[in-house]
Amino acid sequence: MTTLQPPAAAQPRSAPPPARKDRRSWTGWGFIGPFVAVFALVFLAPIVYSVYLSLYRNQLIGGNQFVGLDNYTQAFKDEQFWDSVGRVGLFLVIQVPIMLGIALLVALALDSGRLYGKSFFRITIFLPYAVPAVVATLMWGFMYGTKYGLVGDINSAFGTTLPNLLSPDWVLASIGNIVTWEFVGYNMLIFYSALRVVPTSLYEAAEIDGAGQLRVITSIKLPAIRGAIVIATIFSIIGSFQLFNEPSILRPLALNSITTDYTPNFYTYSLSFNGQQHNYSATVAIIMGVITMVVAYAVQLRGMRKGA
Repeated sequence: MTTLQPPAAAQPRSAPPPARKDRRSWTGWGFIGPFVAVFALVFLAPIVYSVYLSLYRNQLIGGNQFVGLDNYTQAFKDEQFWDSVGRVGLFLVIQVPIMLGIALLVALALDSGRLYGKSFFRITIFLPYAVPAVVATLMWGFMYGTKYGLVGDINSAFGTTLPNLLSPDWVLASIGNIVTWEFVGYNMLIFYSALRVVPTSLYEAAEIDGAGQLRVITSIKLPAIRGAIVIATIFSIIGSFQLFNEPSILRPLALNSITTDYTPNFYTYSLSFNGQQHNYSATVAIIMGVITMVVAYAVQLRGMRKGA
């Protein structure tokens, strides 16, 4: 007679040996390393060097000496600098809304599906952006001329007295016209690209509800591209504070209507390359960079709050 033996107790399995800690992988840094190096070289290093320059002053006796924040104190009391800041501020307040408004209207027209020759108009409106700023400014400058340009020819042909668009009273508006002509197509492309990704189901639901075109624009299209509008506004603000090419190129044609301190960038350039005041020009550039950053951030923050 056989007796049943109780099953043997299961032996616990031994825990696997701890895995060896792998070495840190540097593959990711290999991809982003070239960008970080170039970014530090062409962006961070100039900023650090500019801050360094702004803390020194080239004295007639003693050479380059550390002066701390004296250059900043001088800049805050510099009427020429603040006049140039006020001038570009006025330019920004008037020109940027006009330019973005035209670009938005054109983008909505192209997206409506009721415009014939949409591809032709899209390329035609974007084409001025492909024209170099120097060429565009010279072209408009010669058209503005009263003795050799379009305005002068119209006055001679019809006996009219059109105003001198390069006079001190009109030159800022003339520069605004050039910048608007150049960048309407660029901003139109931003808005149009954002409109093309709006879900068609929203339009179908609006059509079922009986919404008209104006209601579709105000309730669907504009809220959907709010981010694109904020981005275009920030780019335009930065571009306005960096205004340099147009006034510097128009200056020989404008009969002394444009001074060397007409815009902050032009003022910085004149201080550095004409007045050899490298330390003070670096100070002005840093102050303008901070002003631009604060204004752009305020616009972005306001746009994000409205979006929320």
